Amino acid sequence: MALVSGAAVAETLQGALAKAYNNNASLNSARAGVRVTDEGVAIAKSGYRPTVSGNASGSYVSQAGTALTAGSFGITISQTLFDGFRTKNGIKAAESQVFAAREGLRNTEQNILFDAVAAYMDVIRDRQIAGLRKKNVAFLQEQLRSAQARFDVGEGTRTDVAQADAGRAAAIAQSSAAEASAKSSAAVYRQIVGEDPKNLKPGAPASKLLPKSLNDALALGGEQHPAIKASEHAVDANVFGVKVAEGALSPSLGVEAGVSRSTQQFGGGDSVRDNTGNQASVGFQLNVPIYQGGKASATVRQSKEKLGQARIDVDVARDSVRAAVTSAWTQMEAARAAVSANKQLVSAAQLALDGVIEERKVGQRTTLDVLNAQSDVVDAQIN
Repeated sequence: MALVSGAAVAETLQGALAKAYNNNASLNSARAGVRVTDEGVAIAKSGYRPTVSGNASGSYVSQAGTALTAGSFGITISQTLFDGFRTKNGIKAAESQVFAAREGLRNTEQNILFDAVAAYMDVIRDRQIAGLRKKNVAFLQEQLRSAQARFDVGEGTRTDVAQADAGRAAAIAQSSAAEASAKSSAAVYRQIVGEDPKNLKPGAPASKLLPKSLNDALALGGEQHPAIKASEHAVDANVFGVKVAEGALSPSLGVEAGVSRSTQQFGGGDSVRDNTGNQASVGFQLNVPIYQGGKASATVRQSKEKLGQARIDVDVARDSVRAAVTSAWTQMEAARAAVSANKQLVSAAQLALDGVIEERKVGQRTTLDVLNAQSDVVDAQIN
């Protein structure tokens, strides 16, 4: 039987993103919301189609030995011929709402996948920090043992032992806090990805996929960001919404046709008579609004205000995207500089720690100097 190595079963960042895309509850809820919005187009198109209804009735009356039985059934078809273009504009408004919902879904997808990347890297970071804190506890435990040994042979002082013991206790507390942070990050990962994190492989930088400059990033965000596109489609939906509201001020014309059959039986004893008849009808109805209590006009004004608000929301979305892109870009540049500096700081701090330990052996440094130097090394590694 072949043994599968740990590296072979390690989770990758791409695998975690795929799981988040399929399993995330918030994302699935957003998809369901888009499907709900999709049905608005079918609802709007129903205004072009006829409505068909069936009806039936029956009754039985008995009085003084005479019974009357009556019944009827029929079908009625109604078709709107003109409604002030409300159906036409309603369809366009519904389609624009669908486009906006789809862009909103894209925005949700991007946010969820970004959160998944952050959660993935947070787990790796916090696990490594917890490992560094454990190593620090082991190092300080050894320093305490060394200080106690020197004190036992008269080369050290009780103060050295107390300082080493205090440093070890503080390291234990920091290690416990780091373990808690790692568990918290794992819980967030579980919430976003849908599975507990196992052996996670470090993610590779996405530098090749980034724009070349901040200006390029701003141009790309302003052109393609789904939040902006969603707000633009919302403007289109509100434009047609105004036209739908204005359609209520126009006349409407409809036609209705129906067929029915009725039957009656009345009499008593051996004398029973039947009366059966068929009926067909066709008619039209023209409605011309004259005064509607101001409701239609107020609805038009309300729709126009919504349109104005939607246009302002486009500017809000553009400003938000611009601020977010600028912030992300500057944070990325600062992080790159910090990583480069801290890598050099780790080497320098480790070299300084080794020197302080050697100097303490010959009495030129104290235990506190060693503890401070070790703290600098751990801090640099974490950073």
